[in-house]
Amino acid sequence: MKQDRMRLLLSALTKVLLGIVLIGVLLFLPAGTLAYSGAWRLCSVLFIPMLVMGVAMFILSPELLRRRLASKEERTTQQGVVRYTGLLFIISFVVAGLDFRYGWSAMPMGVVRTATILFLVGYALYGEVMRENIWLSRNITVAQGQQVISTGLYAIVRHPMYTSTIVMFLAMPMVLGSYWATLPMVLYIPIIAIRIKDEEQLLHSDLAGYTEYCERVRWRLIPWIW
Repeated sequence: MKQDRMRLLLSALTKVLLGIVLIGVLLFLPAGTLAYSGAWRLCSVLFIPMLVMGVAMFILSPELLRRRLASKEERTTQQGVVRYTGLLFIISFVVAGLDFRYGWSAMPMGVVRTATILFLVGYALYGEVMRENIWLSRNITVAQGQQVISTGLYAIVRHPMYTSTIVMFLAMPMVLGSYWATLPMVLYIPIIAIRIKDEEQLLHSDLAGYTEYCERVRWRLIPWIW
């Protein structure tokens, strides 16, 4: 048991470190300098809460942390979603770095600060979803004994985690100070819609009570919109 927990901790720390290195390369290399304040700002608001949440899950719910670290998708549609989402991030970060190097955007600090606040609000919503839903997995699957969660944010929309990620991902390029980097990230919205529709096909067929839950909670992402 102790060895399993140590392997889980090592896996979590390794993924965080790899994420820091990857994002650093994608931002600082195109920027041509380490003096890219927007990149340091994003890394701070992204990875500090991530570490705090990771420690909390490791202590309070290691099984949830294990599910969040699982990344292998079995469904073909979801594999495509993961690939295209990753591509969007790469394009957006590289564009942001180039934007900083060549001065394409002149974003007021008020916009940057507002975007940073929105990013943290999205992160807080993300944390609340993880607190509410112990079955939350990174890949699309139905676990043995899984039950429908219909309380908290799940009483408002069916996929509050995706709502929070939309807020975070759209705010992220502006945290970096780049208008141009926002353009590719907008494509995340139709990509996540495809993910949701495919996910709901699985949940309707494999998760008991999900169809009835959908009848009670009509909206998928944003009330009165979709």
